[in-house]
Amino acid sequence: MLTFDLLKTDPACGHYPGTHARLGQLVLTHGVVSTPTFMPVGTYGTVKGVLPCSLDGMGVQIILGNTFHLWMRPGLEVMQRFGGLHPWMQWHKPILTDSGGFQVWSLGAMRKITEAGVHFSSPVNGDKLFMSPEVSIQIQTTLASDIVMQLDECTPYRSIHPKSTGQITTERQAADSMAMSLRWAQRSQAEFERLNNPNALFGIVQGGMFESLRLESLQTLADMDLPGYAVGGVSVGEPKDLMHSITAYTVSRLPANKPRYLMGVGTPEDLVFGVAHGVDMFDCVMPTRNARNGMMFTRMGDIKIRNARYRSDPNPLDATCTCYTCCGVSRPDGQVSGGFSRAYLHHLDRCGEMLGPMLASIHNLHYYQNLMREMRTALGAGTFGSFCTQFVIDRQRGV
Repeated sequence: MLTFDLLKTDPACGHYPGTHARLGQLVLTHGVVSTPTFMPVGTYGTVKGVLPCSLDGMGVQIILGNTFHLWMRPGLEVMQRFGGLHPWMQWHKPILTDSGGFQVWSLGAMRKITEAGVHFSSPVNGDKLFMSPEVSIQIQTTLASDIVMQLDECTPYRSIHPKSTGQITTERQAADSMAMSLRWAQRSQAEFERLNNPNALFGIVQGGMFESLRLESLQTLADMDLPGYAVGGVSVGEPKDLMHSITAYTVSRLPANKPRYLMGVGTPEDLVFGVAHGVDMFDCVMPTRNARNGMMFTRMGDIKIRNARYRSDPNPLDATCTCYTCCGVSRPDGQVSGGFSRAYLHHLDRCGEMLGPMLASIHNLHYYQNLMREMRTALGAGTFGSFCTQFVIDRQRGV
């Protein structure tokens, strides 16, 4: 089940001239998602270090689960027993599952890609396994995710073949990979329909950094009339300006009446750039991964909490932030609990205390969710262009 209503478009004049940001609404099996939206990554059925109630409290509308890793652990037998991912992890809002293609690609020499699918050794116990478009759809159907992704081959910016020297992927290599991903999309769609999956299947546009290949990929996928479309194969080692240019080219040519998903991206600047160019959905591990490594995002720039300058800093991470880490919550007795200083977060990080990355993850995810909320508000008010200009000014100002 998926319906998508495009509520409003706004030319992002000023910082991003000639672009069209979009305000929309997705209706999925497990709820409504306002777009543009950011999906926290819950690889193993959990967003690392953050309670589900905290995710709900900060306004998370949809999260991402990882097909490959959930197939490895706990396995499909457990998923079947619990009736899917939602009741198992006690998350009752929408879930998108990726196809496992990126994880298989990242195995490098441990996998062999053929037309039929991918043969690889399990990174958990070494078992010989096989994933095809059909197997990926079968796994995701068992997981019962609201949005299912086709299996694709992620085209890297540089070849990772064992015999390569890391040279940039050629147009011929990208074309062959893209063409196979299209054939896999057709097989994914056929299996999805055979299983009578009641949810929604998205196609993934590939083609490397070549505009002509991206165009061929998206036109073929558009002809399949899928419920939604994703842009894959970006943020895989290419220069930032090239990632932005191929994203802008591709997104602007996707069907306007379908949701557009930019996979694995990215920084706050990437999100604003993507929304300005018409992206509706994002996911990335960056908020939680960076939090675990002592980097926090704020309205006025990034903070590396391990730096000695924060050892006795009494300020919150971001004075404008309303997350638990920065300003706490009101208790029934009227007192406020929470609101932690940079000095305390620095101490937790230096001591390796688990509360440190938990508080940092709450803050970073809240910052991302609030950024998306502010963009939706600006889109609704017709002020997205001025929002973009102020965002850039604030982020360059420095903490």
